[in-house]
Amino acid sequence: MSTIESVLVENRVFPPSEATVKAARISGMDAYKALCDEAERDFDGFWSRLAKENVVWSKPPTQVLDESNKPFYKWFADGQLNASANCLDKHMGTPVENKTAIIFEADGGEVTKVTYRELLTRVSQFANALKSHGIQKGDRVLVYMPMTIEGIVAMQACARIGATHSVVFGGFSAKAVQERIQDGGAVAVITANYQMRGGKELPLKAIVDEALGMGGCESIKNVFVYERTPSACNMVAGRDKTFSQILEGQSTECPPEMVDAEHPLFVLYTSGSTGKPKGVQHSTGGYLLWAKLTMDWTFDLKPEDIFWCTADIGWVTGHSYIVYGPLAAGATEIVFEGVPTYPNAGRFWQMIERHKCSIFYTAPTAIRSLIKASEADEKVHPKSSDLSSLRILGSVGEPINPEAWMWYYKNVGGERCPIVDTFWQTETGGHMINPLPGATPLVPGSCTLPLPGIFAAIVDEAANDVPNGSGGILVFKKPWPSMIRTIWNDPERFKKSYFPEELKGYYLAGDGAVRDAETGYFRITGRIDDVLNVSGHRMGTMEIESALVSKTDLVAEAAVVGRPDDTTGEAICAFVVLKRPLPQGDEAKQIAKELRDWVAKEIGPIAKPKDIRFGENLPKTRSGKIMRRLLRSLAKGEQITQDTTTLENPAILTQLDQTY
Repeated sequence: MSTIESVLVENRVFPPSEATVKAARISGMDAYKALCDEAERDFDGFWSRLAKENVVWSKPPTQVLDESNKPFYKWFADGQLNASANCLDKHMGTPVENKTAIIFEADGGEVTKVTYRELLTRVSQFANALKSHGIQKGDRVLVYMPMTIEGIVAMQACARIGATHSVVFGGFSAKAVQERIQDGGAVAVITANYQMRGGKELPLKAIVDEALGMGGCESIKNVFVYERTPSACNMVAGRDKTFSQILEGQSTECPPEMVDAEHPLFVLYTSGSTGKPKGVQHSTGGYLLWAKLTMDWTFDLKPEDIFWCTADIGWVTGHSYIVYGPLAAGATEIVFEGVPTYPNAGRFWQMIERHKCSIFYTAPTAIRSLIKASEADEKVHPKSSDLSSLRILGSVGEPINPEAWMWYYKNVGGERCPIVDTFWQTETGGHMINPLPGATPLVPGSCTLPLPGIFAAIVDEAANDVPNGSGGILVFKKPWPSMIRTIWNDPERFKKSYFPEELKGYYLAGDGAVRDAETGYFRITGRIDDVLNVSGHRMGTMEIESALVSKTDLVAEAAVVGRPDDTTGEAICAFVVLKRPLPQGDEAKQIAKELRDWVAKEIGPIAKPKDIRFGENLPKTRSGKIMRRLLRSLAKGEQITQDTTTLENPAILTQLDQTY
């Protein structure tokens, strides 16, 4: 890899306001540095102190980090706790008991509020319902739910009885559900008849039925169905029951099942660069500690805050910053079922005004699409809503480009709210590199500095540190409590993917990064493997290629690359060789539509290629490797500068230029 030069120079700096510094939990850079020094000086002591202060243990740990079987690290291994008790029971008997835990706004605008006490009652009752169907500690339960209070209750109820949940995002296809049931060996599915998105009723239960009908899901004994809408759905006698059926007569008290700190709290599947999704396994103790701590540090949470993370519970952001972090921290949070553009593109801003939201956490893609919408229509512009309740803004999912950062800072935050641009991954369990609102001077487009206790570095392929100002590979040199423990059922792949031998035992994040020569601030430059980041969601190019090629009646070969896109960050561009002559005009459009629909069915709508290009063959090297670099240049519409003399068929360059 030649040295990656950083082309982006960003000189704008926004120091935190005096008022923010004064009121902050970590106040000023000296306080940040003091915590970093403590972690450096006494690594075990630092984490031990934080685990005592932030987690309720039924059996406090005497060990901190166990490195005896690297890279399979263990944290607080002899400690015992329960995640749900740390989110709910610990607040009973304190002022938080009667505080609003969730302000739920449905797709249609209806608002429901639930206190911590009420949430505990609902979670306990649901946990008893699971137990009465034989589900117990160590079992896996697949959750395929809309963004509702019930989805959070289902996950917390699993945690309460020590069952490991595996949540699948409600936009994924039947195939994706089937693969995850199979790999995880789930014993039950928790789903809903339909979900409401943008005024439309979309099926969930029908997709579960289709997944179970594909075979290989014999482990499933029960399917529990939340009736989100009055519309009927197919129910299989003996296997399927509605929520109201399973909750009937269940006690509202359920003592939490204590588990070891290393007990798997959840497995969440993420895209890898090969086709098969990876089941990222997270522990209970370390994960929970970090979810709670980052709520306090990154968002500088105060008792009176109204926190809103706009993610879905199907992604890790929803796990850490909807289901576990805010509740462990005793926050009041907004949970939103719908989409940012329904009934109009001002929905986010209107909701912030309606609920007096003070901390708002969303993705750059959402910001970029709302910039477009507000430029086209005054009425949906943030300035048409009263956003004076906002105190802190956050960004998550992918790097935020400086211009979108500035717009967000000015138009949403009124130039008074710090933006915490958070770099982290499904595998890291919580935030890794981001500014602290009352300490770090902000630079648009930079996630700034690692959190205390996180040892980030940029290295070359031989794991040597590179000088600030030159780009390289982002790694973490020391383990941290909320890190991935393994890939479910595939420890070898875990080692290979995250701790490759050539990197001296460092954790490989899979992203390129550069550190500013002056400030030492980090900026993420994008993935270094074949994983695309579309709207903040990771997708392996291999997965989309596999889906295209599985349409065996049409497709002979396919290659997928990413290209920059103004709204989604990256767009999927597919180069396809068909088993028939090269199509033109309307016919090509028709086939492209057919292929998009097929990918949506195989993986989910989110994986639909934006561009499809047809060629008689793909550009390959003599050894038969697809020239992906060339395809990337074609996708971007760049001048081809690399050597193409090795191409068997130079005419394909003209063919592959045409987008459908």
